Amino acid sequence: MAPDAEPVKLRLVELLGAVSLATDLGTGQSHFHGVRTSVLAAALARALGLDDASVAAAQQVALLRFLGCTADAGETARMTGGDDLAFLAGMAPAALGGKAEMGRQLVRTVGAGQRPLRRAALVAGALADPAGAKRSLSAHCEVAAMLAARLGASATVREALAHGYERWDGAGFPDGLAGEAVPPAVRVAVVARDAAMWWQISRAELAEVLHARRGRAYDPAVVDACVAVGPGVLSRLEESDVWEAMLAADPGGDEIAGAGLDLALEAVADFTDLKSPWTRGHSPRVAELATAAARRLGMTPEDTTTVRRAAAVHDLGRVGVPNGIWDRPGPLGVAEWERVRLHPYLTESTLACCPALAGLGRLAGAHHERLDGSGYHRRTRELGMRERVLAAADVVAALGEDRPHRPALTAPRISDTVMAEMKAGQLDPAAVEAVLAAAGQPTAWARRSGWPAGLTDREVEVLRLITRGRTNRQVAAGLHLSVKTVGRHIENLYAKIGVNSRAAAAVFAMEHRLLGS
Repeated sequence: MAPDAEPVKLRLVELLGAVSLATDLGTGQSHFHGVRTSVLAAALARALGLDDASVAAAQQVALLRFLGCTADAGETARMTGGDDLAFLAGMAPAALGGKAEMGRQLVRTVGAGQRPLRRAALVAGALADPAGAKRSLSAHCEVAAMLAARLGASATVREALAHGYERWDGAGFPDGLAGEAVPPAVRVAVVARDAAMWWQISRAELAEVLHARRGRAYDPAVVDACVAVGPGVLSRLEESDVWEAMLAADPGGDEIAGAGLDLALEAVADFTDLKSPWTRGHSPRVAELATAAARRLGMTPEDTTTVRRAAAVHDLGRVGVPNGIWDRPGPLGVAEWERVRLHPYLTESTLACCPALAGLGRLAGAHHERLDGSGYHRRTRELGMRERVLAAADVVAALGEDRPHRPALTAPRISDTVMAEMKAGQLDPAAVEAVLAAAGQPTAWARRSGWPAGLTDREVEVLRLITRGRTNRQVAAGLHLSVKTVGRHIENLYAKIGVNSRAAAAVFAMEHRLLGS
């Protein structure tokens, strides 16, 4: 990794706040939902008499509790008719209710907007998989804990996130913990989240919800604290700068900078790319190409560092677009293209809230701009060399990857396609030359001396395929193995890398850069 040439420093809570804005996108929630929740969580923790470390943990868990939301977005979209975001948003008010309440909401939400017969089939499929919720939310917890470690979260926060969907009555996930066995930060965060959400939905019903779930999903002591201080905190947030309120609520003040910031942004890249099997490993590849190209062009160390960091987070806004769009094998309609064109803006607006990351957001949000003004989201022609390099790197990386509507292009076809865009006045010639030259060099994707965690060549092959969303049967056909043998390989590699779900295995594969050819 290149040395940190640009002394960007920010508080850990600022970084986690920015990440929470992305999880708001990925769960279909309103802007600043996670930030508001974190302020209330800190207030509840203080009302309960918790010490500063516990207050900080409650606030950070509230910010990061949905960090695993991209873990199975593709599967959720397929189950619900394409719009995973609408489904998650629709289920959120009932998520910690009783079984009957959740069942009714599931029927109302799955397949909403689909034709009657299609919707009926989707609902029947969802109801036929009673273990689906546990499987999904357990993977969310596992992925959230893995990514939080790379963001700089403490062991206390990571352990809490690993049990982020537990309930006071023991009916939660992943382990059915009950009562005080549920981490305190989770007990606080779940009440804070639902209170902040119901305050927006119906203030009149908030007290009713808290009462109904007291002693069931919620710790009674936390409910009592929320009844006492929650309305006041939430009222004040409506008249204040919620970002500043989040900073003021943080008792820690830990900073993140230099190599720690780079590691955190790489985790953000993997959170983003996990959204679809088709994009896993894309953002680090763009960062690698853009960094190498920037050096070839003689950019300053400061600019090279900025390009690398912006490339890592350039696609963050993708999480705010339904997977039914990203994973569609056929052509997109006008409305769907508008959603696609929105994602660079979402990247930029997500990072703009954090002053230390706003500059990266502006650069990252330009990765689809073109010199002739035909790009998006601004359709500007005023592009500096950093923007030009990022745009070229994104095109070259994407063309070399499988997509639902086409296979990966060969190296000659990538070159021909990019050169055609350059001749059409869309991409900068110097940037294209530098990126194509970088793409022809040995890269971090190449195998060094052995695989991590003692994985064998065959296990890495299997890991790559399941990370790309292949079923055991498809892996078996592709590698000319039996399905049973593939199953053994998956069991072995899970044990070696210490995970329990395909989503977590995908995070491991991306973190260790195992998805190259």
